[in-house]
Amino acid sequence: MNRLPVASGSFYPGNKEELQSALKVLMEDYPERQRALGVISPHAGYVYSGRVMGSVFSRIEVPDTVVLLAPNHTGRGVPFSVWPEGNWHTPLGDTSIDEELVSEILNRCELIEKDEIAHNKEHSAEVILPFLQYSNLQVKIAVIVIRSGNIEELRIVGKSIGDVLKKLRPDALVVASSDMTHYESKQSADKKDKSAIAEIVALREDGLYNVVRALDISMCGVSPVISMMVCSKERGAVKAELIKYETSGETTGDYKQVVGYAGLIIK
Repeated sequence: MNRLPVASGSFYPGNKEELQSALKVLMEDYPERQRALGVISPHAGYVYSGRVMGSVFSRIEVPDTVVLLAPNHTGRGVPFSVWPEGNWHTPLGDTSIDEELVSEILNRCELIEKDEIAHNKEHSAEVILPFLQYSNLQVKIAVIVIRSGNIEELRIVGKSIGDVLKKLRPDALVVASSDMTHYESKQSADKKDKSAIAEIVALREDGLYNVVRALDISMCGVSPVISMMVCSKERGAVKAELIKYETSGETTGDYKQVVGYAGLIIK
């Protein structure tokens, strides 16, 4: 079962050579790569968020297994949808699903269900995949799309994935896909996003959940980020670091309506 791309040629280049060239430019020449338990990466078009994405993935080792937790922009499918088997395709080639890991996650957490519908038109995991492929051609993935805002469910999912990874894939990386504030002034986005980022850096998932609600922050991937934070702490995370923050205004020159992008590493 192959999952074909829906964002190539729009969010990122649609042929192999152009995509490789774009990634080479976006990936910083960082001398020492570090092991990470989790990262947060944006998922907008590379022209807007690619510098933030590259700044994160150029600093970390991409292991042979990566779990991608992504938001659900389409409203389709079940609340916690895992792609069950086969391959994900991008212009760089096919990446296999870690089917053993998916099976263990399904056995461990009854909230997560096999479901393709949530994935078929969803770009938020796909846009990140070429960075993983570029860094490690052997990478295998498990992809879960989340549309639940229930913090207790998000905790259960994060802890369950963490338990499975500790036993089965201790070196795995968990990537949470999220953009930050959407379509507000740069001044407003900077202020709101700074408050959300402070809670992430402090590894306070409750604080993130509360500040997003209190300040009405349109952070589309807050649910995947919460599950990733819980998962990372279950695996022993003690530190989170902001690597880069930008807005779309840096590309468009329009600072009246921007989207914020943050890249963070948790270890």
